[in-house]
Amino acid sequence: MSRVAVIGAGASGALQALHLKRAGAEVALIERGPAPGRGVAYGTTRPEHLLNVPARRMSAFSDDPDHFTRWFAARAGGGPEDFAPRMLYGDYLQGLLAEAGIAAVAGEAVDVAAGAVRLADGRALEADSIVLAPGNFRPGTPRGIDPAALGAAWVEDPWAGGLDGLGARDVVLLLGTGLTAVDVALTLDATGFRGRIVALSRRGLAPRAHGPREPMVAPAEDLPASCTGLLRRVRARSAELGWRSAVHELRSVTQAIWGAASAAERRRFLRHLRPWWDVHRHKIAPAIGARIEAMQAEARLAVAAGKLVSAEAAADGASLRFRMRGGEAVETLRVARIVNCTGPETDIVRAGEPLLAALLQAGRIRQDALGVGIEVDGQCRAIGADGAASGTLSVIGPLTRGTFWESVAVPDIRAQTERVAARLTG
Repeated sequence: MSRVAVIGAGASGALQALHLKRAGAEVALIERGPAPGRGVAYGTTRPEHLLNVPARRMSAFSDDPDHFTRWFAARAGGGPEDFAPRMLYGDYLQGLLAEAGIAAVAGEAVDVAAGAVRLADGRALEADSIVLAPGNFRPGTPRGIDPAALGAAWVEDPWAGGLDGLGARDVVLLLGTGLTAVDVALTLDATGFRGRIVALSRRGLAPRAHGPREPMVAPAEDLPASCTGLLRRVRARSAELGWRSAVHELRSVTQAIWGAASAAERRRFLRHLRPWWDVHRHKIAPAIGARIEAMQAEARLAVAAGKLVSAEAAADGASLRFRMRGGEAVETLRVARIVNCTGPETDIVRAGEPLLAALLQAGRIRQDALGVGIEVDGQCRAIGADGAASGTLSVIGPLTRGTFWESVAVPDIRAQTERVAARLTG
């Protein structure tokens, strides 16, 4: 029986452990956090934080696509088109691990060598193969921010509290306008904050909401190979059938498009188009979209495009200087809190993860060419410093975005874990 150690027990690691167990492997699931099956996304305890896709797409098993739908209906009376609370999905994964008899090993992996995973407390777990499933990292500290100087005004971890004691006259600045900012705005609203929220990013783009169910239809024609050609194509299709359908019909071919793109085109996409792709591709639940629109209509939430110039501690908060996009004038704003909503850190060198640092130093892994994760081949095998694919070390989940791009949503992660389980167990 193959012995496999899975490092990280968020959604990626939990799914990997489940599929390995199904394939007959002996699994050690290692998790440094308080509970398996949660991670950043599903560790929330806030009911207003919903899944970004309907229940029908969230099954842990591709051969049983209605598995989560049945669980959700029995647990909460939800339907296949409903958007479940994310904390419920964490319950679902935890329950599956328990049913499979997979108990997480509590501890932090700090090195992988000689067929074993070494933990911070000195323990070593033997394994024939190792799968890294670190999930998304916490946001990095933006340039121009000095957490020590800002003190309590700076909220580094948007899911760890720090938003108590706010009054109706206070202003909260969200640095970032993506999914994390939506989470924080919803929580502030749900917990009774009636002050003003300002979300600031370079382009001021916020996630769009889902519309009615769109059929998964692959494009009939050959697609352009360049970013500009694809952009023209999406715009033309948007005029014909609406932007949601135009983006959605690329869903089944996105990984193929990314895989065929040159390094120069990938960099061009990241530099110029990624923000627009993210807000149109990774949509939010309709109920969340409606709540965000209502907060904007009530002038309680503003989404702005601009750049932070400086942030200094001030009485009961911080004093900000920022420049609006397209303008030259520097404006000022007094806020009670600044919340880091810049999104997950993707640079594995800057992430400050001891395990990744050890693997980088040993040449077992290397950063991908785009600097957005760990380089892997098409089978999720880690590429070492020598350019060779590892026979024992695999990587799954968001950190494989450099190779697959679409590697964040549960359906994409599920496909990775099934392939890896089949490969490791023969």
